Amino acid sequence: MTGSGFESYDVIVAGGGPGGSTAATLIARQGHRVLLLERARFPRYQIGESLLPATVHGVCGLLGVREELERAGFQVKRGGTFRWGANPEPWTFAFALSRKLAGPTSLAYQVERARFDEILLDNARRGGVDVREEHAVTGLLVEDGRVRGVRFRGPDGGEREARARHVVMATGNTDALHRHVGERIYSEFFRNVALFGYYEGGKRQPAPNQGNILCAAFDDGWFWYIPLSDTLTSVGAVVSRDRADVIQQGRETAMRRFIESCPMIADYLSSALRVTEGMYGELRVRKDYSYCNTSFWRPGIVLVGDAACFIDPVFSSGVHLATYSGLNAARSINTCLRGELSEERCFEEYERRYRREFNVFYQFLLAIYDMNRDESSYFWSARQIVKTGGTDLEAFVDLVAGASAPESGWFGESDPWRPAERFGEVLERASSPAALDEGDIRLRADPLLGAVMRESGRLQLGGAPDGAPGLPDDALFEGGLVPSPDGLRWSPAKPARGAGQRTAR
Repeated sequence: MTGSGFESYDVIVAGGGPGGSTAATLIARQGHRVLLLERARFPRYQIGESLLPATVHGVCGLLGVREELERAGFQVKRGGTFRWGANPEPWTFAFALSRKLAGPTSLAYQVERARFDEILLDNARRGGVDVREEHAVTGLLVEDGRVRGVRFRGPDGGEREARARHVVMATGNTDALHRHVGERIYSEFFRNVALFGYYEGGKRQPAPNQGNILCAAFDDGWFWYIPLSDTLTSVGAVVSRDRADVIQQGRETAMRRFIESCPMIADYLSSALRVTEGMYGELRVRKDYSYCNTSFWRPGIVLVGDAACFIDPVFSSGVHLATYSGLNAARSINTCLRGELSEERCFEEYERRYRREFNVFYQFLLAIYDMNRDESSYFWSARQIVKTGGTDLEAFVDLVAGASAPESGWFGESDPWRPAERFGEVLERASSPAALDEGDIRLRADPLLGAVMRESGRLQLGGAPDGAPGLPDDALFEGGLVPSPDGLRWSPAKPARGAGQRTAR
């Protein structure tokens, strides 16, 4: 506490979830004074239980908790299984298909978020972060157009102030403080509602895929089926917002109706019982969860994780995007605090990288949601994708991988949710995959979907820390920045041989 009656830090992080704890830990590791304010008392419930290899082996490796995750006994996840599209047979992809993830890195985990988030928060505390649970940020301190701190309320109900050179806003999807940074734009495409709960005794897929996330489409939408242990399963129905009237008539009735409408999930839950007590004892609803802020930062503050954007749970991108953004926010702040590069340049790099990663998943999901060819399905016929001049499958697969997406116009002011490319004609004209390797996908009848599923495995690796051993550390954008050797700051990219000039700050 200073003589002025407020506390002073280098950085204040609002929110102790994966994005906030990642940023706080990596900033404190550079010797900076970090205050983390979390409104809840951990462990606490949270959805988003299916991790990606990039999180486990990339960000969690950098945080120093990868071995702790191994010891925690979380369900091993080797890939994903999908009953998707017009064909009734499921497809399975494996992370091991990626050459970058051969060996022990070709897996991730299905986690109980109460335990996973507590591991990350405790790690931040051990790393020197001043962690205060049951402390809610209630407002921002703004002077001369710059955010210079926060107001917060502790468990005693008293409101106090803390000041810092930078504030990280990692308060999730429900907090309204993101409005100080930009406008939240909701997707006109992914306007869905999720109804979800937990079941004991559900069936498992045959080994070695018993820990895979299972996604199964049905007429009203699709289900996630996530094995959290040998017996506990997270089950959620994602349906069009137009079907919300079914949920309003009663969550129990709606869940039974949706399960009965999806034969695969009905079979897997045929001998299961829904959990009705404790942390997992209720059916929960989340709606309008696909959005993107018009800006991710302003002087003195940066949005991380769900505070900035969220798409859709179908490819488990939530924790991945949160930890990826936490890592890059930490790089930007660490670089600014050392006075090595300007704030504008650091956070332009942050925003461009985060939007790029977000856009890769967004474009991929647009394609996936258009894969069902059954026009009689209410859910799928409600999805409309305008057409493009694309003519072959190779261009399509490049697009889903993010290889051909333009860097500008992803979220323009006039239409923040307009996709950078269109998919309709590509899907109509494509009839066979390009260079599918034998054994890559358990392909039954839809080769196009098989090609997409293979590429999805590569998509899920995209957030591994740049500069990590074996991964490229080139600038992603012309004139952009690259990670420092320790992965905790930004550095100007080395000029091309013979350029004769160094990149300016």
